[in-house]
Amino acid sequence: MAHIHTEPGQYDLTVSAFIVCTDPEPRLLLHRHKVLGVLMQPGGHVELHENPWEAITHEILEEAGYDIDQLSVLQPRLRMTITPETGALPQPMTVRCFRFGDEEHFHTDLTYAFVTTEMPRHGVGEGESADLMWVTSDELAQIHTYDDVREVGLFVLDYLVSEWEAVPLHPTHTQIKSLPESTAE
Repeated sequence: MAHIHTEPGQYDLTVSAFIVCTDPEPRLLLHRHKVLGVLMQPGGHVELHENPWEAITHEILEEAGYDIDQLSVLQPRLRMTITPETGALPQPMTVRCFRFGDEEHFHTDLTYAFVTTEMPRHGVGEGESADLMWVTSDELAQIHTYDDVREVGLFVLDYLVSEWEAVPLHPTHTQIKSLPESTAE
């Protein structure tokens, strides 16, 4: 999806996924961004008809080839329960704000961390970069990427994978279309 906000200084809402395959050793998935040409995590814009979880689900499928049920989302041990009935979505590991490319345009990114032991069921979507790479913590420290991608990726590999709980996902986690009506008066 193109940028919704196109004036200088405006922000678009985006989502991104740091996906770690833990078998045989923790490795982070990166892809070469089709516009920027830099290795980074899969992700993209939250479209007007989506909530952030629906956006991350479709971006993971399009850019990495994963169905959501192949992944577990990393969550802090003390958290709200993820249920379609309450409208509680998985908690992002961080919320980052940054300039997009060389433009005077910014993204507010809900950054999620995932783990898996499987390779993707699908190839990447049509028009997406097929240049995918799995990197260890040592390799990530050496490759050419943005500093924040390296910093977040190393945090996921070196800390979150072992400290946060891996919560299995299933397709119904993407079916939250609206939050329930408030019962407070």
